[in-house]
Formats: sequence, structure tokens, C-alpha cells
Amino acid sequence: MLTLLKIRNLALVDELVWELGPGLVGVTGETGAGKSVIVGALKLVLGERADKGLIRTGEDACTVEAVFELRDAAEVNAVLAEGGLEACEDGSLIVRRVIGQSANRQFVNDSPVTLALLKRLGEHLVDLHGPHDHQSLLSTERQLSMLDAYAGNDAALDAYRATWRAWRDKETELEDLREAETASTQELDLLRHQVAEIDAANLKPEEEDEIADRYRRASNSTRLVELAGAASAALGSDETGVLTHLVEVQRLVRDLEKLDPGIRERTQGLENAVMELQELERSLADYAEDLDIDPSEAARLEERVNLFETLKRKYGGDLAAVLAQRDRAAARLDSVENRGERLEQLSAEAARLREETDKAGHGLTAKRKKAAPKLAKEIASQLKDLGFKQSSFDVQVLLHKEPVASGLEGIEFLFGPNPGEPMQPLRQIASSGEISRVMLAVKSALAEQDATPLMVFDEIDANVGGEIARAVGKKMAGLGSRHQVVAITHFPQVAALAARHYVVEKEVAGGRTRSRMFPVNGDGRISELVRMLGGGGDSARAMAASLLAEA
Repeated sequence: MLTLLKIRNLALVDELVWELGPGLVGVTGETGAGKSVIVGALKLVLGERADKGLIRTGEDACTVEAVFELRDAAEVNAVLAEGGLEACEDGSLIVRRVIGQSANRQFVNDSPVTLALLKRLGEHLVDLHGPHDHQSLLSTERQLSMLDAYAGNDAALDAYRATWRAWRDKETELEDLREAETASTQELDLLRHQVAEIDAANLKPEEEDEIADRYRRASNSTRLVELAGAASAALGSDETGVLTHLVEVQRLVRDLEKLDPGIRERTQGLENAVMELQELERSLADYAEDLDIDPSEAARLEERVNLFETLKRKYGGDLAAVLAQRDRAAARLDSVENRGERLEQLSAEAARLREETDKAGHGLTAKRKKAAPKLAKEIASQLKDLGFKQSSFDVQVLLHKEPVASGLEGIEFLFGPNPGEPMQPLRQIASSGEISRVMLAVKSALAEQDATPLMVFDEIDANVGGEIARAVGKKMAGLGSRHQVVAITHFPQVAALAARHYVVEKEVAGGRTRSRMFPVNGDGRISELVRMLGGGGDSARAMAASLLAEA
């Protein structure tokens, strides 16, 4: 339930700390006293957009903070997880809105969140109904959701939707193929040419660098042979070669070592140097000999390099891009040439998925048809308690021509408030008083299935008489045994049934008007009921006391 609501600088409320309890909570007060501020604050908690016009005159910002204690936080935690927030392990959830002159912010458990996430959370926290908030009840989609909740159809509906989506995806793929333009002869010839040309090249992406290196050596072979030969000659053992001079150096060093063996530490690198230079000479000679490339091999390498460049200019920047274009052309060619076969395959798959969809849909339909008369009977019983003694109510199941996302059928709530008159869809009922009571009857019938912690009824008892108002109050009190219910009302018959009663009033202090809320008990509560009864004196107090006694 909602355990705490804090409001600061919102409209006429400078500061309010409201600790709510369980059951039916009544809120009363004169028209214009500020009861609407309570509803406005809750709407902010639910993620409704706000502007700076809500900020109390002379202040920079207003804040609303709500603390919820959740018995089962699974659905809320799922929303938090999707938003990257930590779960409320202890079942405690704190929502805070800050409306500023330049920017608005919202927080959940002190973590900043988007307004969209807050709105999603709000759907699981508060169910708010005002005198004009019954439009959702007139929606046949909403009515179908209510029937499914009553019947416990979650698993069956999920299974149906999975098969329906698969069928629709396949139908879309089939339709796209049917509507696709057939390729022209010129396009087919081009596709075949592209595939054949690239296949004939027998490309391997990794060979491009290798062939380029080999071609570079082949095209520069004469110069490479000259350079390698010159380097080898410079190292050679003729009179001018480096190695010839090193042999003389070796003789001199050996003579040094004979006279002074200790010098070997300084000269021992000479032998290694001579050996490495001799190996280098032989290696350069071998390299020059290997560079004697066959002209035909050089021509073949040049032709291969030219082929690579031609294909890259036509199809992509490297061989990988060329091969990717080949795959695209081949796929397009296959889809065109084998269009008939693909159509036949998709048709068979779509037909199979349609059968699965129909099968899952028929199972869901059976559950709905079984639950519909039970729900209608339950709502009709609730309506009788709300003053519709001879009314009739029905849940009509209407089959669709084709399966839709919600099933093979839709439903329509039919209501006949007066005996002898035909039942009509709820959307054709004009009286807001009647539709508000129907909404309350539906909520009462679905009380066990509705997991929303807090229900708020904002003057939904408007436009009804005293006896009916008391019936409405009793129904709200009944809902209060399963939910926390806040009833903002002008009827003493409703307020008297509340487990807790709060009064909102305006006062002027220091030249400023402000709204304040306070609990009433005992004589204070009787006085408020007397005010609501519109009279005074002993008879009115006796009536107020009687209402409380009956409650």
C-alpha cells in the first residue's frame, strides 16, 4: 500500500505529510479546499507530465514523494530491471518528482529515471478513477483484458500470441515475395555474368598480398639481381673484398693472442663476425640466383594482379568486397530463378502456422466463452448492490473474420439499466453516474484478480442519490478489504464508511492561502459529517452519529 505521501509547494499546499493506513480512506472537504491537489500529486507519482504552473507562487520548485510498501514486488522489479535499476528487495519503493522552474526530475529509490519508466511503474502502483476516467471501461480491448484476467488466461494468451506473431511474420514474407517485381532479362544476364566472372577468378582473399609481393619481385628482378650481386662482390674474397681484409685482420689478431693471451676477451667477436659475413655472402649469391625468374611466370603474375585490380574497380575496394558482391548477386539470382519454389515453400509454412494459430485460438476461445457468463453474473450481482435492482448485464463474445493479436474474437460489455429495454454496449450509455457505478461493479467483480496496491476514486459518486451513494460507499469498503482504497467524496454516506477519515480545508495565514489536511475522529468526524449533510443542530448530529454507528 501507499504508506506515506509528502507534498511540498504544490499549488495551495505548502507542506503536507500524509501517513495512510490500510482499507478505505475517506477524504472530504469544501469544494475548492484543495482535494484535487491530492489527486494531482498522485498523478505526478504515476508519471503524468507537469509544468511549472503547479509550483506554489513565490517558490522555485515543488516536490512530491510517495512511499509504497509492496507485498509482491515481482512486476515492479521487472520494470526496474528493464530500466537498469536495482530491485526493491525489502518491498519498499520510493518515488519522488521534482518540478522546477527550468527542469523537471524524477527518482525511484533515489536513482534518476525517465518519465516513461515512471509511467510504466505507475501502472502497477495506483489505479485512479475520476468522474470522467471511465473511458478505459468503454474500450472493447480493455473489456477483453478484464475477461482474460477474470478467467486466468495469461498462459493461454501468451501461447496464442506467439503462434499468431509467427504466422503473421510468415504471411508478410509471403506477401512481399508475391508483390516483388520479377527481374528483367537484362538484370538476369547481368547477375549471371557477375557470378560467373567472379567465380572464374577463383579468388582467395588471403592471396592478394602474397601475389602482390611476388609480382613486385618479378617486375624488379633485374635490378634486384644487380644489387644482390654487387653486395656479394663487395663482401667477396678478391683483393678488394671485405672478407679478404678480414682474413688479414684474423692473422694479426692471432699473433697478438700468442704474445698476450689475455686479449682474447677483446678479440673473440672477430671469428663470429667473419663467419656471419661469409654466410651473408653465400645468402646473397643464392638470392640472386633464385631471382632468375621465368618471363612467363612474371607475365602470369602481372595478369593475376591486373585481374584483381579490374574486379576491385567493378565490385569493391578489396577481394573480400568482391566476394561479398558475388554472394549478393547469387542470392538475388536464386530468389528470382526459384521464385515459384520459394512461394510454394512459404505458402506451406504459412498454412501450417495458421493451423497452429487457429488451434491455440480455439483453446483461448473456449476459456473465454466459459468465463464470460460467470463474469457477467458476478458484475450483475455487484450492480444490484449499487442500486440497479432490475438491470441486466452480459458479456458478448464476437468472432473475428481473421485472427488478430488478441485472439479469434472480441467481446462487448452489454448493459440494460432498465427492465423491458434492450441491453446496449456500455459506450452508448450517456449517464456518467451510471457508467461510474458500472465501473465500480466491474472493479469489485475483479478485485481478486487486480494486483494494483492502491485504488483512488475521485468523486465517482457524483450525480447519484443518497441511498445509491451509500451503496457505492459499501462497495468501496468491500474493495478496501483486499486493496488500499482512497475515496475523495462529497457524500457523508461514503465518508462514514471509511476506516480513516481526513479533511482538507483552506486557511489564510500571514496573508497567504494554503490547503491543509488533518484526520478527524470522534466529535470532529461527526462535525464534518454534519457539514456534509448540509444541516445543523441535534437532528443533523444524530444523523451523522447514526451513519457512523451503522458503518
